[in-house]
Amino acid sequence: MQPVFEAFTNALEAIKIKSKGAKGYKGEIKISLVAKERIDGGKEFESLSITDNGIGFNDQEFQRFNTFKLTTKGFKNLGSGRIQYVHFFQSATVDSYFESEKKFWHRNFVVSKREEFLRLNAIVKHRFCNEIETELNETTIKFEGLIDNSNVYNELNEMVLKQKLLERYLPYLCHNSNKLPKISIEFYEQTELKGTATISKSDIPPIDKKDKISINYYHKTAKGIEKKDEKENFFIEAFKIEQSLLNENKLNLVSKNEVIEDSAILLESLSQHDQIKGYKYLFLVSSDFIDARDTNLRGELNILNRDSFYKDAFSNDSEIFIEDIQSEVNSKINEMYPEIENVKRKHAEDFEKLKEMFLLDDETAESITISINDSETDILKKFYEAEAKKEAAIDATLKKSMDNLNNLDTRSPNYDEELKKEINILVNAIPLQNKLALTHYVARRKLILDLFDKILMRELNVQQQKENYDEALIHNLLFQKGSTDASDSDLWMINEDFIYFKGSSEKRLSKLEIDGKPVFKKSFSDEEERYLSSLGEDRKIKRPDVLLFPEEGKCIIIEFKAPHVNASDHLTQIDKYANFIRNYTEDEFQITTFYGYLLGENIEPRDVLGAVSRYEQSYQFDYLFRPSENVIGFDGRTNGSIYSEVIKYSTLLQRARQRNKIFINKLNQIRK
Repeated sequence: MQPVFEAFTNALEAIKIKSKGAKGYKGEIKISLVAKERIDGGKEFESLSITDNGIGFNDQEFQRFNTFKLTTKGFKNLGSGRIQYVHFFQSATVDSYFESEKKFWHRNFVVSKREEFLRLNAIVKHRFCNEIETELNETTIKFEGLIDNSNVYNELNEMVLKQKLLERYLPYLCHNSNKLPKISIEFYEQTELKGTATISKSDIPPIDKKDKISINYYHKTAKGIEKKDEKENFFIEAFKIEQSLLNENKLNLVSKNEVIEDSAILLESLSQHDQIKGYKYLFLVSSDFIDARDTNLRGELNILNRDSFYKDAFSNDSEIFIEDIQSEVNSKINEMYPEIENVKRKHAEDFEKLKEMFLLDDETAESITISINDSETDILKKFYEAEAKKEAAIDATLKKSMDNLNNLDTRSPNYDEELKKEINILVNAIPLQNKLALTHYVARRKLILDLFDKILMRELNVQQQKENYDEALIHNLLFQKGSTDASDSDLWMINEDFIYFKGSSEKRLSKLEIDGKPVFKKSFSDEEERYLSSLGEDRKIKRPDVLLFPEEGKCIIIEFKAPHVNASDHLTQIDKYANFIRNYTEDEFQITTFYGYLLGENIEPRDVLGAVSRYEQSYQFDYLFRPSENVIGFDGRTNGSIYSEVIKYSTLLQRARQRNKIFINKLNQIRK
């Protein structure tokens, strides 16, 4: 829509210029949108015309149009509007009637990047400019022929276009609601008028609140910059607008009734996308001071900050600083709307939660600038960039110190003193370097523990949408199903050593491999084949939840049970897996020592202790264990042994949190 916005802005500007020297003049903008019907019954864009009764394309304005990146006052498209025109449309034809030197003229020119234009190294063809007898002020720009057949234009009608213009020009319309030109939109299908719309004062949100503030001037003295008694009034117009109409919260300065798009001050208490009970906010700030600081460069104000004022030898004798305007305006906004202060407080709370979640330290937080509009991603990027700079500085210090050590001369009379100095540098720098790596490591673990807790409490959205999903969530959290890389798992929650072992997650026993070699036999005896398929079962396709192989001859078997399942009903499951592995693996994999872990939450100790087993309760560590039991070997294989534990998920969580807390305490010691 940018070409249309450029042309509409030009129309507003032309009317503004015309109104300065014409009493009783009333500006008018008329937009005509034409579509044609496609074979499939849909609509296809044909043309869009914007007509205004402003100053027109006299020689001066035509020169502006032909000067790329023009910065002087006038049309606000900086001369780049025609570039937008040719990127979207086959042609843009301008037909302008205007008055110049008490005569009336008719000028016509076309903007395009068609081959016949580019062949002559031009995108503007000036057809004519003739004197006419009729007293007429009217300029029409007509866009024809979409280049990319954009659906944005094919879907336009009078109401859609009205909405887009309101969204784009809302700050301007709000500030100028009492002196708007007449704006009308007509939508045609071929030559048949299908609908009309207008943009009038009734479409524009009224001012919700008005207030003013007084800000002190400063001047230079022999002592530096000092505050003066002289003050200037600044007026704030506040608009509370439905979020469907205002895309983002805005704070704009206004100079000579023109809203400055990039006004150099920020809305501190609201992000662009915050909304309060369905409303967003627009604040417009005007002042004689702002008008006086307007420049000949479009959209630029000569308002200094303290540092610039101090350094600039040619600055004004007295000045109001941009940072004071921002601070005082935002403070007044918080007074005008206490509910906005609550949003600001929530942003601060969210920031603290983010710091806690990722263990971001206060020192780094103070070294970076966080905007209210920064997303969580932006904030984390700033943190990690700041930490990277710290790490680079530490590495540079370490490198320099190592170089100094290499260059030490043991014959030097100051050798001991110099050696001690470099050692102290290394001793101080290495913990800081380790701290950065450890922070990320511990922060990730903290997030995993928090997620595990949410799963156990059934707080995840997916758990509300899908029943009997808890076991799969836990399994995938601890060791992703189908994975064979334990180092990338979170089995440290059970035992820190587990992430260093070879293993697999929910791998079919018959497909299990260690170092690329099949673990299970390729062929079985008749008796073995009978057993493996007895009782209607196919024991070759069994899938233990987790198998780990810490060293030759040893195997760890882990089984997860859903939190609501009575774990004691599955006490023999791990034993069966151990027996299968003991007896049906290749001879080179003689696994004789097994460790079994049955994990669940619904564990009743008396059920476990009352089973025909030798489980005992560890009162100190809140789990049940079974001392070594035989794993019977068949067909000449010796017996193996298995040690087993039955543990609650909540117990694992408590243990893991305690271990992570030790890391966090270590981090705090390093910070100190």
